[in-house]
Amino acid sequence: MDVYNLTTVTQFILIGLSDLPEVCYPLFVVFVIIYQITLLGNGTILLAILTERKLQTPMYYLLANLSLLDIFCPSTTVPKMLKNLLTEDHSISFVGCALQLYFLVGLVGTEVFLLAVMAYDRYVAICFPLLYSLIMTKVRCVQLLFGTWAAGFLHSFLHTMSTFSLSFCKSNQVNQYYCDIPPLVTLSCSSTYMAEMLVLVEGGILGFGAFLTTLISYIYIVSTILKIQSVEGKRKAFSTCTSHLLVVFLFYGTAIFTYIRPFSHQYAAARVRLISMLYAVITPMLNPLIYSLRNTEVKGALRKVFHRRVCSQNA
Repeated sequence: MDVYNLTTVTQFILIGLSDLPEVCYPLFVVFVIIYQITLLGNGTILLAILTERKLQTPMYYLLANLSLLDIFCPSTTVPKMLKNLLTEDHSISFVGCALQLYFLVGLVGTEVFLLAVMAYDRYVAICFPLLYSLIMTKVRCVQLLFGTWAAGFLHSFLHTMSTFSLSFCKSNQVNQYYCDIPPLVTLSCSSTYMAEMLVLVEGGILGFGAFLTTLISYIYIVSTILKIQSVEGKRKAFSTCTSHLLVVFLFYGTAIFTYIRPFSHQYAAARVRLISMLYAVITPMLNPLIYSLRNTEVKGALRKVFHRRVCSQNA
């Protein structure tokens, strides 16, 4: 056997989006803009919810946590990706790779569970409006939020330990612009059966359970909306639901393609990177527009915040 194949990997090389300078620089500008929009949009939502007393309700606490996730999730991958676009050094240490994977999978898992909780919240609000304040109390909301974050990062801990307990002695080139489970597992020279089964079974059960909760909640929501007599009421309710469902299916669809498939299956590398970019970079940018900035209460709170800031500067 080749001596190289017997050497333990101490660092990984991330395959960038492109090695062509004429492509790298425009990509760098595009992703800097996307990242800035993501931070600004989600930061604005957090500012509105924290400063406006009227928005300090369970529904908006959930939205605030979604905004936090949409800030943290791209922040685990985009800065490193931007650096790699400008430099020839695409290396990442073994520990750095493990930490990046742990936080990314933890944040993605938390968002999966949070979307299910948000769907349940809307189900209670629309189907049982008179009982909403009794069911979704602030204490219950905090408990659900704690559960989503704990479940997401426990889920990630299991997968990180499973992935990095493998032996890496083949190549150290990760066929992705960040450290993730599928491209790392394919680099292992030891048996990957348990790691793959953990993703397919444990990840599949939890992911499918969360998706099923979300789907059933929206089925009940739609059936309740259809019973609304007011045409304007139906229009507003359907507008909100379709926006939420668009994000849900975009997020779940891309995440399922990335994780719930045989890792040995040969997909085009560029296609895999594009699809993973949808849920890791693009969706966090779109969420503020779809979930919050179309909301009249949020827009009213933002107008108040900016009005107070302008008045304080002119005083």
